[in-house]
Amino acid sequence: EKMFGYAAKEMRGIHLSFLAPPERKDELSVLHQSVRKQEQVTHFDMVHSRKDGRQLYLSLTLSPIKNAEGAVVGTSCIARDVTDRTVMEETIKHQAQHDPLTDLPNRKLFMDFLALELAQARRNRKNLAVLFMDLDHFKQINDTLGHAAGDLLLQAVAQRLKHCVRESDTVARIGGDEFNVLMPDLTQSDDVGTVVGKIMGVFESPFLLDNVEVNATTSVGISIYPDDGDCSEDLVEKADSAMYVAKQSSGNAYQFYNSEINARTINRRNVERLLRGAVEKGELELLYQPQVLVDSGRIIGAEALLRWHHPEKGLLLPADFLGVAEETGAIVPIGEWVIHTACTQMKDWQRKGHDLTVTVNLSSRQFHQPNLLEMTASALAETGLDPSLLELDVTEQAIMDNAHFSIRSMRRLAEMGVAFSVDDFGLGYSSLQWIKQLPIGKLKIDRSFVKDILTKPNDLAVVRAVICMSHNLQLRVHAVGVESEEQFTVIRNYGCDQVQGDLFSKPVPALEFERLVANM
Repeated sequence: EKMFGYAAKEMRGIHLSFLAPPERKDELSVLHQSVRKQEQVTHFDMVHSRKDGRQLYLSLTLSPIKNAEGAVVGTSCIARDVTDRTVMEETIKHQAQHDPLTDLPNRKLFMDFLALELAQARRNRKNLAVLFMDLDHFKQINDTLGHAAGDLLLQAVAQRLKHCVRESDTVARIGGDEFNVLMPDLTQSDDVGTVVGKIMGVFESPFLLDNVEVNATTSVGISIYPDDGDCSEDLVEKADSAMYVAKQSSGNAYQFYNSEINARTINRRNVERLLRGAVEKGELELLYQPQVLVDSGRIIGAEALLRWHHPEKGLLLPADFLGVAEETGAIVPIGEWVIHTACTQMKDWQRKGHDLTVTVNLSSRQFHQPNLLEMTASALAETGLDPSLLELDVTEQAIMDNAHFSIRSMRRLAEMGVAFSVDDFGLGYSSLQWIKQLPIGKLKIDRSFVKDILTKPNDLAVVRAVICMSHNLQLRVHAVGVESEEQFTVIRNYGCDQVQGDLFSKPVPALEFERLVANM
């Protein structure tokens, strides 16, 4: 009665198979007959039903019943209730295979599904697709609205994805803000385009997170079996590479894997491999470009610009390798080397009596490193450089990626005496609101505006506006990329304070920079 919920009189004369699920009633009858015929004890598990309809997991032992002469006259059944144990085991198994936040399959289960579907696709000569998705600017959402809001967004994205794919497809969260979709049994490539179109479409409507509307987009990479690979890891990796290309094109896009991406991926891996040893092997070098005071023409500082003596390709500019360094994290030790080397060089010039400052560019990842303050303080202490002679150059976008952290970090460094300049500054309302809270002394006019200042009225208007606004905020203005006397004349006439560019000198090694300073 306690186990099944039936009174003894209700079950009198009723076979145990009455409690078994319909699809296993015949199996249970066969087992009873087998026990009687073979006279052997049999153990097995089965799901039964209680009187109230609840499922009951049982461990059953069937034994033959013999009379005094040893003949089998029936069977006995001992049932043990293992429901709690079974439910716990299934819960543990589920947790090991699913993401706890979204309850989607995790990477391990996704790869298991992919291996099974690949085997099926080979047998049936069908195609399948792997989608690799990464939310755009998720870190910014996390930083501005908090991790709780970020979790809500991931849950909402998971729900929308599950409802827009085919019933046969699998959506998985493989970590962070990354999702995979497995699309098996494809008959034509148009099937992929249809589903990807739906996926991009679910991001068109804002997500409501605790009564706050948030707009989110995603970048998607796609690989196809058998065109792009025939093993699970290869297909996921190639979808990831395609996603990276989609994200590089400003995000909110999808990209199919192709041979060009393959070449770029191979190149990126080679760059990453060699870059990780570049500091230890002495392959990095800093060049210095003079920063000139407009009124007097005097060199007042230098911007430290990184170069890499690639063992196979020769001298590389930052544009050729910093993207990979930023993506892989190699930028952190490289950035530390740059600051320490620039401070060491600046201290040497200070000893020689040169009245200069040195500017070091910080990438977004460097700028948001938790140990930026300690690393900078260590470089200054080890070299003995006066902090006021070091200027850190950051972009407005890097600041806005985590504005509250940026303000705290910049203020703490400014209290040490370190100066700041801001690159790629915009003229929007949000920019002006934040600029008042930042401890900066200089705004930079990007070379893209200086380049066409003589031919594009809009670029000239931007330059004039930045100069006027900066002076009203008691900030100096620094123009980058001045290459002609005509550009310099226009910028000087509008009151720009400092300039640098090929008109005065290209970036040069430290010894050549010293000669420039001596001859100014």
